[in-house]
Amino acid sequence: MRESFKTLEVAHEGPVLTVRLNSPESGNALSGPMLDDLLTVLGAVQDAPEIRVLILSGAGADFCLGGDRGDFARSLAADGTGASLRSMGDKARRVCDALATANAVTIARLHGRVVGAGIALAVFCDLRAGADTCRFRLPELALGLPPAWGGVLPRLLNESGAARIRELILTGERFDAAKAAELSLLHKAVPEEELDDVIAKWTGPLVRRSPAALRSAKMMLNAYAGANRLADATLFDAELLASVLVAAESARRP
Repeated sequence: MRESFKTLEVAHEGPVLTVRLNSPESGNALSGPMLDDLLTVLGAVQDAPEIRVLILSGAGADFCLGGDRGDFARSLAADGTGASLRSMGDKARRVCDALATANAVTIARLHGRVVGAGIALAVFCDLRAGADTCRFRLPELALGLPPAWGGVLPRLLNESGAARIRELILTGERFDAAKAAELSLLHKAVPEEELDDVIAKWTGPLVRRSPAALRSAKMMLNAYAGANRLADATLFDAELLASVLVAAESARRP
């Protein structure tokens, strides 16, 4: 696998692939180029059956501060119809789908702030460990956006429950690692210096599992989690996000 990317650091050690978001100057905001790099890596993982575990982390002080709003603004300035925003929304959905359906078990290693689309990236991973100093927020409504990045809403509802997610989205309340663990957004919340030990304890047994059994287990878990969804409304997320941003920009202009 190619290990040189503009926005990621990728390390491949035997059956474990470590992918680190590497734009710390922006808080690892999820830009178009970063989504492209993630799609390349995740596509390669599907073609590499020897990879049993993928660990996703972030460089710098924060895991991820969400979608790159600068990218949104530049896309609107370049194309007022929102076509490029729809393309970016489609990429986001494909990244999240790839994390959820990867043959490898995906593990999120979280620290610092985890905001908006950063929560989406994490929640589409199979297992999530975070430092007990993590801070989380779903700020989309405060930014004038719907919760439509990457098809995250049904995943959040399945993982944490409708009533609790409704409160977090409508209020935009910040919450800590203990609350995230209570909501099952984190499986483990530990001191940051213990994060790697937690992940190692998960990774050790996983790399000894049958690859066929791991793939089957992930397929079953995903299928049963989505069994009560008659239709996948997240197919419209990119269109919804672009339409809201285009309408807001049109209203702002004199």
